[in-house]
Amino acid sequence: MNGAESLIRTSVDAGVDVCFANPGTTEMPLVLALDRVPGMRSVLGLFEGVCTGAADGYGRMTGRPALTLLHLGPGFANGIANLHNARRARTPVVNVIGDHASWHLDADAPLTSDIESLARPVSSWVERSASAEALGSDVARAIEAARRPPGGVATVIAPQDAQWEDVSGPAAAPKFVEPASPDRDAVAATAAALRAGGAVVLLGAGGLAEAGVRAAGRLVAGTGCRVLLETFPSRVERGAGLPAIERLPYFPEQASEALAGASAVVLAGALDPVAFFGYPGGRSRLTPDGCPVVPLATPDQAVVAALEAVADELDAPEAVGAEAQRIEGLPSGPLDAGKLALALASAQPEGAIVVDEAATSGLGWWALSTGAPRHTVLSLTGGAIGQGLPCAVGAAIACPDRPVIAFQADGSGAYTLQSLWTAAREQLNVTVLLCSNRAYRILQVELARAGAPEPGPAAQSLTGLSSPELDWVALARGFGVPGERVEDAPAAAAAIARALAEPGPHLIEAVL
Repeated sequence: MNGAESLIRTSVDAGVDVCFANPGTTEMPLVLALDRVPGMRSVLGLFEGVCTGAADGYGRMTGRPALTLLHLGPGFANGIANLHNARRARTPVVNVIGDHASWHLDADAPLTSDIESLARPVSSWVERSASAEALGSDVARAIEAARRPPGGVATVIAPQDAQWEDVSGPAAAPKFVEPASPDRDAVAATAAALRAGGAVVLLGAGGLAEAGVRAAGRLVAGTGCRVLLETFPSRVERGAGLPAIERLPYFPEQASEALAGASAVVLAGALDPVAFFGYPGGRSRLTPDGCPVVPLATPDQAVVAALEAVADELDAPEAVGAEAQRIEGLPSGPLDAGKLALALASAQPEGAIVVDEAATSGLGWWALSTGAPRHTVLSLTGGAIGQGLPCAVGAAIACPDRPVIAFQADGSGAYTLQSLWTAAREQLNVTVLLCSNRAYRILQVELARAGAPEPGPAAQSLTGLSSPELDWVALARGFGVPGERVEDAPAAAAAIARALAEPGPHLIEAVL
């Protein structure tokens, strides 16, 4: 057994059984090890951002890390944006980055770089393996670090000689820890704040699981408090039978309005909310001045248990779930964002995983889908666009028995459209609903907010996606995914229904 085989065997023994890879020369021993060691599924991405985004989606749905296998510093750098999103989502991910043989580094070959400096900003744990014997134990520690509550990105740098040299065997299995139990004083303080009336509970992290949503609903039923989700939840369970919970709005003025008048803001797995960007005359923190912040549970604690403890302390009744929606008839006429959202909400099946990177085109879907069949939503946690398509690939590999819907904006979709090829190669049940407004519409909104409602030719050229227009049907077919274009609401509804009824990947370009 060599170091590469030890790394793969140790990973499989620890329950890590998927590797999203874009390897190069320095990873060839690991590629050979994937052939020799059973139990690890290898998935090729044509771009490293597909690998890292897919690992994010996989980890969000399973709670276990996948491996990414990346080529030196430049290859890793191609995947950093989606690792930023994974870090913000607190997703367990283990990166394995091949490097030159240790004795070759001083030669300063063309692909030599400071990999540690690239890895640290997006990793909670980084280690360069010093030897072949260390490689297996290093990946075991990386898996342990990635799964340490609340989850995170861990990175192992594997010199090529550490991969090919012989070792005695795989490393011992990592040790896993459970989230910390609720703090009794925090539970008592939260119960007191809710009894006083006027409090807002902000949910995040583990509080977005089904049990957490139900416990939060009990707090509403027992005290009349308001509950809000983080603006971009990493994963939240929704739909008929579950309490309906609104999201904290994106724009700071609306978010501040949503929190205005709160007697206290209770943080249940969420962080004290801040504006996405700073604006002239604006402020960073969104909690009203003088409003007390009550920390019920941090993301690394047992958020669900804390919420349930507060509900029990208040003797709160069971929550009333959202009624199953009954959308009568389908939208008609020319297609727009509202009609597209209605068509999706009326068609999405039980158990769907909706990866939402639709940006401005998807704003109406959240309210319309409150009473849709039970579903899971994964959203863009870190703001680095290009997350949606690869995240959908990872979610589909994690949950092959569930339909995955990538509700996708065209501008962000173009960042990682190579994901379509992986979806085709793996024959994943991913339906891409591509919102084609042929613009970075959010930037056009921001231009108007900045005082330029009628931007000039330079601003128009930097925020528009026409001249030429992207032909998403041709792009999808080129990557092996069947596609169709729809321009009116009935055609969109029919296309969504057809795609969801057939196995394998599909793309629907909805022209808005």
